[in-house]
Amino acid sequence: EHDRRDLLIQNLSLHLPNGRLLLPNLDLQFSANDKILVTGPSGSGKSTLFRAIAGIWPYGNGQIVKPADAHLMLLPQKPYIPIASLREAITYPSLADSYDDEAIRKALIAAHLPDLVAHLNEVDNWSQRLSGGEQQRLAIARALLARPNWLFLDEATAALDESTEAAIYQTLAEHLPQTTIISIGHR
Repeated sequence: EHDRRDLLIQNLSLHLPNGRLLLPNLDLQFSANDKILVTGPSGSGKSTLFRAIAGIWPYGNGQIVKPADAHLMLLPQKPYIPIASLREAITYPSLADSYDDEAIRKALIAAHLPDLVAHLNEVDNWSQRLSGGEQQRLAIARALLARPNWLFLDEATAALDESTEAAIYQTLAEHLPQTTIISIGHR
């Protein structure tokens, strides 16, 4: 029985661009408000499954039934960060004025980036200026601002040490209690 708040995957087969079958006949059901860790060997199709759910992987067939009110957000291991002001980098893909300074400040602090609060109006190549872990925490700040009801973390904390990663997951649980979090990870 499919609960309309759940995400349902039926008879989904995913292929690589060259046609090679990656994931055959997948049937899954993710329940709203679950916290799920997806594990498996490298190259087994975990990231491709997330891309298919997000609608950005065209190589496959089957059915992905999303809840009608689904606001999905996918955070990859290496987030895209535009060359722009820090405010624009944090609010991406939304417009910079979509959130007030206080909301941005709170998101940065919650994502363990308090030192960046003073730099909101600085324009820089933030993907070069910030470390991998800082970039991942900036993406977490984006999620805290966007408040999706489905958050897919594709090794989105892999550059963090274990204690910071645990703190970030605790932050997500506290700040996004109604969000279903599905994470790919190795820890």
